[in-house]
Amino acid sequence: MSDGKIVFLFDVDNTLLFHDKVSADLRRHLEHEVGPERAQRYWHMFEAIRNELGYADYLGALQRYRLEYPRDPHLLTVSYYLMRYPFANRLFPEAIDAVQHVQNFGTAAILSDGDVVFQPHKLFRSGLFEVFDGNVLIYVHKELELEDVEEKYPASHYVVVDDKLRILAAIKNSWGARVTTVFVRQGHYAHDPKATASFPPADMTIDRIGDLTNYDRAAFLNAAHSASEPAAT
Repeated sequence: MSDGKIVFLFDVDNTLLFHDKVSADLRRHLEHEVGPERAQRYWHMFEAIRNELGYADYLGALQRYRLEYPRDPHLLTVSYYLMRYPFANRLFPEAIDAVQHVQNFGTAAILSDGDVVFQPHKLFRSGLFEVFDGNVLIYVHKELELEDVEEKYPASHYVVVDDKLRILAAIKNSWGARVTTVFVRQGHYAHDPKATASFPPADMTIDRIGDLTNYDRAAFLNAAHSASEPAAT
């Protein structure tokens, strides 16, 4: 491990890419193609799979939908819609600027949950694969794969940027002062009181991904050190 090396690990959905907007667009398309009742059935399957697997699987839900409605002529149009979706238009403002900014201080990599087909496809279509120079990690439960992350991207310090306090808290619990956790208040999870009330605050909190450009290398390191120090009595 190189002394002083920093690796920045970025979540994708609602951190770099406006995933809530993607879902809203798909909802409208589904209702138009298959009608409200069958669209609602699709989302029921989608949520069931997410509860089973722990991540969003749009294509998996479409496969399950197919088993229930094997002769639906609109099925392929929904599949084409997903595969042709313009993900590059759904990147948050200054998302690429934020990644390029921290690349001045260390390696930047994607650390995401997701399936092995649609999530990589999303990264290619959005242009994020190129922005990160191919540094991409996709797991089922990324917070359980930190040993593999360290093996693939060894560093003396990590900075993890995510919209879910649950994930950040789990990573902080494992890596302690070796990691700076950055909570991005974007998307429905970040603004859901129930989703955040049970977890401690991150080392840093920003309102939008573009705010990362306001911080230098020392700021990221100092945030972790300050958070790890015991409170004054």
